[in-house]
Amino acid sequence: MSTHQKSWVDFPGIGALRQTGRLALLAVEVLRLVPRRPFQTREFIQQCWFFASVTVLPTALVAIPFGAVISLQLGALTSQIGAQSFTGAAAGLAIVQQAAPLVTALLVAGAGGSAVTADLGARTIREEIDAMQVLGVNPIQRLVVPRVLAAVVIAVLLNGLVSVVGVAGGYFFNVVMQGGTPGAYLASFNMLTQLPDLWISEFKAVLYGFAAGVVAAYRGLNPSAGPKGVGDAVNQAVVITFLLLFLVNVVITGIYLQVVPPKGM
Repeated sequence: MSTHQKSWVDFPGIGALRQTGRLALLAVEVLRLVPRRPFQTREFIQQCWFFASVTVLPTALVAIPFGAVISLQLGALTSQIGAQSFTGAAAGLAIVQQAAPLVTALLVAGAGGSAVTADLGARTIREEIDAMQVLGVNPIQRLVVPRVLAAVVIAVLLNGLVSVVGVAGGYFFNVVMQGGTPGAYLASFNMLTQLPDLWISEFKAVLYGFAAGVVAAYRGLNPSAGPKGVGDAVNQAVVITFLLLFLVNVVITGIYLQVVPPKGM
């Protein structure tokens, strides 16, 4: 290796760029293999059930305090400026467009994604992935694609659950804790919230679920040696997914606010 090549290899950040490129290649490979037959229907259903079983209850429990905090904070703010009648509108917009996709993504990545990383990482260090390749079985099509699709499907469904539970929790805490008017909360809900807000929320859930599944699979397929490497890969997958999700959220929200005009009063 020449001195010039060594300098590029040792340059700070080259390793991170290389890992980012490999992660992007895996994402493209997953998209390419989704329509490829045979589709692993049994594996897909099992993974959907697994994701749902480990995320539904925690997601519902997290959605309640999220809705409560947003409603209480907005209720206090609107009462200060004399706009209590707009509490429902602001809380609904915040929960549906921002809180619901993020809560869904955090639970899918933290509960389901970490389990996917641990499973694939254990298979990798036991050389099961190499054995599948020797037998002519594509491990990405056989193992990764069903898990990524399951993460996407469950993320979309959980996003709807969080929206409903969050809005209901916000309504309860605003009416009971802050003495808000039930009719005013429900009547104002439609003032700011519009149908594209729900569509962008579900679109975010699709992207978040896909990103969480791909990152979990990538770290599971590339752990360090030994069981400790699998544990480190799980931690790395969760951290990388969280950072990526918040970055994607900023980009998508910025584009959405420029493309879709806000609803007039």
